[in-house]
Amino acid sequence: MVIEVIAISLTDAKAAQQAGADRIELVAGIVEGGLTPSYAMIESVCGELTIPVNVMIRPHSRSFFYDENDIQIMLKDIQICKQLGASGIVIGTLTEEHDIDEPTLKRLIAAADGLDITFHRAFDDVKDQSKALETLMSYKEISRVLTSGGKNKVIDAVSEIQALVQQASHSHIQIMPGSGLTPTTLPSFITQINVSECHFGSGVRHQASFDHFIDENKIRDIRDIMLFRA
Repeated sequence: MVIEVIAISLTDAKAAQQAGADRIELVAGIVEGGLTPSYAMIESVCGELTIPVNVMIRPHSRSFFYDENDIQIMLKDIQICKQLGASGIVIGTLTEEHDIDEPTLKRLIAAADGLDITFHRAFDDVKDQSKALETLMSYKEISRVLTSGGKNKVIDAVSEIQALVQQASHSHIQIMPGSGLTPTTLPSFITQINVSECHFGSGVRHQASFDHFIDENKIRDIRDIMLFRA
């Protein structure tokens, strides 16, 4: 099972890799839900790590609806990520009615041009997750959907995640649960949910807070849990 860990600094990213993470989601502005990091941060992390680094592409935290000015910035950010060695991007675009904004999504996918693509937790703001997933499954370029099943914590959305996993089971898209997973909550969760990737944020940090550094022992514990399950 793939372990994806949020990193907000080069120190984070190196610690996560050292502890056994399989992939990094690199973000800034984590208190705002994640924003695009600086180019220097992207270059440093991509240059020093050997595991994949997927970069958040989000110009502001106001909403997941973007006007043309926002879109132009996102397109430029994607081009820079490609130049700086990122493995992938993390995106999410919604209409003001909380449906998938397909015209904008198509433009971002075209700009990615081969980069790995995650559709992020904008998915948890859609008005109909089943309909939204059906839309996303029509885009072969999207590898996975990060979701908490529409709840604050994914551990409170077991039935919702099960339904999404079942819906996506005959497609190319992976459902990647995230939000609220820790070494303590993970064992019970993965006995109920058949997924191949999991996403970890504050749950692998000291005091379970982004105010503190990554706790490498927690990532190692998660790796052990995954190996035991396998």
